[in-house]
Formats: sequence, C-alpha cells, structure tokens
Amino acid sequence: MQFGEFRRACPELAELAEERLRRAEVLLLGTLRRNGWPRITPVECDFVGDDLMIGMMWRSPKALDLMRDPRCVVHTVVPDRQGTQGDAKLYGTAVAVEEPERRAAYRETIFARIGWQPEEPEYHLYAIDVTSAGFVIFGDHRYALAWDPERGLRRMAQRES
Repeated sequence: MQFGEFRRACPELAELAEERLRRAEVLLLGTLRRNGWPRITPVECDFVGDDLMIGMMWRSPKALDLMRDPRCVVHTVVPDRQGTQGDAKLYGTAVAVEEPERRAAYRETIFARIGWQPEEPEYHLYAIDVTSAGFVIFGDHRYALAWDPERGLRRMAQRES
C-alpha cells in the first residue's frame, strides 16, 4: 500500500516513521544484490502526495537491485547509540514511478527542499509500497510497535537486559 494508505491504516506508527524520515532527510535502504546478499545504502527521501519517494542515480547498483527484485526495507537513521529517539523500519516493495506528472511533482518537492532537482530522464524514481512496519525505542520509555495488515498494530513492552 502507498505510504498514505499506510498512514490511514496505522496512523500511530506511520506518524513516528514519517517524523523521523522528514527530520533526517536520509534513510537506509536495504535491497537484495544479484547474488542474494543484502545491500544497505543511505539515500534521501521525499513525501509526495501519498507516496514515499526515493530518487537514485541512473543505473546505480541499488536501482539495478530494485529493477531485479523490488523487495526492500527502509530504515530510519539512528542518531545515537542509545536509540532514545527510536527507529522505524518499513518493509515493502519499490514501485518504479514512470508517470510524467508524478515525476514532476517529485522534482518540485525535492527542489523546494534542497534547491536542486534531477534532470529527466537520467534518474530512477521509486515509490515505496509498505507491506509491514516496525518501531522500537530505548531509554526510559522502552517499547516496540509492529504492524501488518493482517494482524494490525501490536505494542510490546521492552524489558531491560
């Protein structure tokens, strides 16, 4: 489901993920290499309408990974080793964005954020469809959230180790 659909299905977790993604403007993207090994790459993201979009350099290894196998994980950047701000993970698939109007909206959004935009058509653009998600936070208020469409939102208290 598009990020906007995820936001409507599970607002608590979507809000946590979106806030952390917007704050950092960078996420870690996990893809699968041709040999089956994982690849982790820092990338920028933008919210455009109901979509969480990720642009990539033309024919970059991560883009080729997604062309071959669209399964991926989006992980918010953890700003400190204590994890007191929490981190979110979105599991899903990357869907290539080909429609000119959606690509134009992405270019306008990224330009508004950083004063630069990629040139057409020499970049890959993907929207992340969310299939499940999680969030964990440490410190004094340790807890975890997990969500998928079949079981809904689950909250788990975390015990000190």
